[in-house]
Amino acid sequence: MVSWLLFLLYFAAGTEMHMTPEAADCHFMARAIELARRGWYTTMPNPRVGCVIVNHGAIVGEGWHERAGEPHAEVHALGMAGSQAKGGTAYVTLEPCSHFGRTPPCAEALKAAGIARVVVAMQDNNPAVSGGGMAILRAAGIATSCGVLQEDARSLNEGFFKRMATGIPLVRAKLAMSLDGRTAMASGESQWITGAPARSEVQRLRAQSCAIVTGVGSILRDDSSLTVREPSLAGTRQPLRVVLDSQLQTPVDARVISGPGQCLIVTTARGDDANKKLPLERAGAEVLVVEQTPEQRVSLSAVLAELGRRQCNEVLLETGARLAGAMLTENLLDELIVFMAPVLMGSAARPLFHLPLQSMAEKHRLMIKDIRAIGNDWKITAQPLG
Repeated sequence: MVSWLLFLLYFAAGTEMHMTPEAADCHFMARAIELARRGWYTTMPNPRVGCVIVNHGAIVGEGWHERAGEPHAEVHALGMAGSQAKGGTAYVTLEPCSHFGRTPPCAEALKAAGIARVVVAMQDNNPAVSGGGMAILRAAGIATSCGVLQEDARSLNEGFFKRMATGIPLVRAKLAMSLDGRTAMASGESQWITGAPARSEVQRLRAQSCAIVTGVGSILRDDSSLTVREPSLAGTRQPLRVVLDSQLQTPVDARVISGPGQCLIVTTARGDDANKKLPLERAGAEVLVVEQTPEQRVSLSAVLAELGRRQCNEVLLETGARLAGAMLTENLLDELIVFMAPVLMGSAARPLFHLPLQSMAEKHRLMIKDIRAIGNDWKITAQPLG
């Protein structure tokens, strides 16, 4: 058995040594992407980035960005490589930064280490970088290449790229429904439609999000905490919890306020009542007044713009049919994640979206991106084609 494993390792090593340059670039960039995923829950608001340093066909350094404010992936990889970085090739999933932020520019660090070539998966669309890192490298005589496994690298940071381009975060709606498309009984009872594996998956969706948005109706009905509680995610930062509450009806003892992390209650001028606002603030919530719609509801676009200003890359919408329907109607949802349970809840139960459509011409089209089993339930990932 051992000799067979040694043969496989020898064969794999030999195959790697005889790869074409293009195949080698893909091979090492795939490893950098794998490393970047280790920061899936921890890098916000920064992008997830991995780096591999190769010299004479062998990996001599690896690293990934772990937390905002801490060294970037390139710095970790250079530290591991030491003097072996000189004359080597660095594979980075995102263009090295060129500006002084919380940490020094990574492009300068690569230059100082004597790296001969830098391969990046994609250019950074952050205006503070956007081509500047590559320009520094080229000016130093370092060979550069861009676009290796670009789509795979893009999937690491879709929310970051959207925020950089538009000022607003990527928004996902998480919904759970029965096989007949129902989310709660007429009474509001909804726990639990799906099984434990699906609920664990929701915990991971929360952990990767910068903020979770819900409506006050969900809080009044379920007293949801909207926190990350999965034991395997212990130590993960808690996302900002955002309650849309145009009349400040949120109870001061609501779990969404008392849980770990921050709670933001968004209201309108109509709800800006000191007698309601001050008790909520004393309980630990931040109360923010934003513009309102003609119906005197919180402006959803104003909320997302505010979350963008707060450097939120990914937002998870966990709410009822009415707010979910409003977000879909206003074309503010980038992705739907629907957990479908093999149960029937009947025609009197509540629907997935409140969409008072009158004709087939008004229907909302979706593109199914992925369907997979999660325990005894199905997870459907779809993109609205608005």
